[in-house]
Amino acid sequence: MAVVWSDEVQSVFAGDLVAAAAYLTPAGGAVVIPVSPIGLVNRVAGSVAITTSLAFPRKLQRLSQEPRTAVAYHTRQHGFATSSRFVLAQGTAVIPDGPSPEHLALINEHADKFFGETPTGPFWDWALREYLEHRLVIDIPLSRVASWPLARRSGASWTDTDGSTDASGPPEVSGTPWPLPPEPQEPPAKGTGPRVDTAKFARQAQKLPHQVLAFRGSDGFPVIAAVRVTGYSDRGLHVDAAPGVLPPGGRRSGFAAHAYRPQAAGVSCRIGTGWLEVTEGSAVWAPHTSGGFSSPPGKTFHLLGNGLLSKYLIAKMRRSGALDELTRQRAA
Repeated sequence: MAVVWSDEVQSVFAGDLVAAAAYLTPAGGAVVIPVSPIGLVNRVAGSVAITTSLAFPRKLQRLSQEPRTAVAYHTRQHGFATSSRFVLAQGTAVIPDGPSPEHLALINEHADKFFGETPTGPFWDWALREYLEHRLVIDIPLSRVASWPLARRSGASWTDTDGSTDASGPPEVSGTPWPLPPEPQEPPAKGTGPRVDTAKFARQAQKLPHQVLAFRGSDGFPVIAAVRVTGYSDRGLHVDAAPGVLPPGGRRSGFAAHAYRPQAAGVSCRIGTGWLEVTEGSAVWAPHTSGGFSSPPGKTFHLLGNGLLSKYLIAKMRRSGALDELTRQRAA
C-alpha cells in the first residue's frame, strides 16, 4: 500500500527548490548532497523522485549497490512550498536503464518552473546537449514520510524563523513507524579523529546557511538531520541540533552545508564524510574527507558552466569506456 501524506507535506514535496539527498556507504556511513528535486512527486503512487546526470556516476553506483535512500526537504528558500515543516522522505531508489524521452520531457516541464525557461538556439543546443540529454529520473517509492515543525537555533532556544528549517520534537509519521535510535557503531580502524583541516572546513561551512548531517538509521534507511556548526576544536566540528534528533554514541556520518540563489544559481557547497560522536549535551563531527564546489551567481554562467562540464565529463567517460560500463552495471 502506498504511503499517504498530508496536503501540507505535499506542498513541500511539490515546492522546495533545493533539498538534501543521502545514500549509504559500504562501511555503514552515509553521504549527503544538495539536489534540486524540481517538484517530482507522485502522490497516488506514494513516491518522490530526484534527477541525476550520467556525468556524475558515483551516486548511481552507490544506489545500484544499496538502493535505500532519503531526501530531506529543509530549505524553503526561493521555492514555492507553503509549509514550514522539515520533511524527511525515506524509500528505495529505482534506477532506470538509461535516459528516456518521457523522463526527459518530464524534467524539462518541471525544470522551467523552478529554474526558468531554458535558453535555446544553435549555441545553447550544442552547449547543453549532454547536460540535458544524459539525465536520469530516479524514482523513490516511499516507505516512510516523517515531518517536524519548523524550528531554528537562535541564541539559547529553538524559535521559528525564515529560511532553512530544523526538525524539532517528535515527528509526525506516515508509513512505517519511526524506528528506535540506532546502536553506536564500531570505530574505524584508522581512528575517529579529523583527517582534514578542521578549522578550514568549519569556517567554510559556517558561511553557508543550510547544514545537515546524515547517518544510517536502525532500520537501514539514511536519516538526515538539520544541524548548525557552532565552532570547532581538535576533536572536530561542534554541531548543534534540536533535542533528540541525533542518536547517542559514535557513528559514521556525512555532512553537507550549502547555499544557493534564485533558480538554484550561484550554488556553494561543502560536503564530507566523517565520524559523529554524540554525548549528553555535546555533538562533535570529525571530518575524514572533504569536498565542495561553487558555481557562478548568474543563471546564464551557471547554466553554461553546467553544460560545458557535462560535455567534458561525458566525452571523457566515452573515451575511457566508463559510460558503457555504467550502462552495463545498471542493466545487470
